[in-house]
Amino acid sequence: MDIPGMDEIRGLHEKYAPSAEAFDLVFTHCEIVWGVAERLISASGLNVDVDLVRAGCLLHDIGVYRLYDARGRLDQANYVRHGLLGHELLESEGFAEPLRRFCSCHTGVGLSKADVEAQGLPLPSADYVAVTVEERLVMYVDKFHSKTTPPKFVTADSYAAYVGRFGEDKTAVFEGMVARFGVPDLAELAAVHGHAVT
Repeated sequence: MDIPGMDEIRGLHEKYAPSAEAFDLVFTHCEIVWGVAERLISASGLNVDVDLVRAGCLLHDIGVYRLYDARGRLDQANYVRHGLLGHELLESEGFAEPLRRFCSCHTGVGLSKADVEAQGLPLPSADYVAVTVEERLVMYVDKFHSKTTPPKFVTADSYAAYVGRFGEDKTAVFEGMVARFGVPDLAELAAVHGHAVT
């Protein structure tokens, strides 16, 4: 499998971003997610395919661009679809399934078919769950930065409290990832990007 490099991935973001503002928001978030992953890999010596994790971090939110309307507004009501839209976008570009799965399998701590049906989510009834260690790491590090207005870093405690609203099973999944991958030090990245830590 060919793993795209930084220039190819940046070019793909530039191709699909409907505006400079959308590109800045989404691509910067993806770079930050990769920065968090790099720090965890370095600190813990995780045995992962680093190039695959880098590509997954940089590609996971590319589907967000397909949710912008002609006036530059983001369709928040259908935001949960951004992973599936990214999967489809990468498929149309000829990317291999292992790369496409970083898009469709990173939402929350994973969406099961039961979650989709019980919550009436606007997704085909299927499992959207990270399986490989690389997929799980990308899903995990994504939780530490949010594309809110303004963008912000999110602590492990804050995310645990948030995900707990969806059930104790979701909290348990997140706590398992904390135990497996560790808690990143966000201070340096927050200082570099000027984003608050909440």
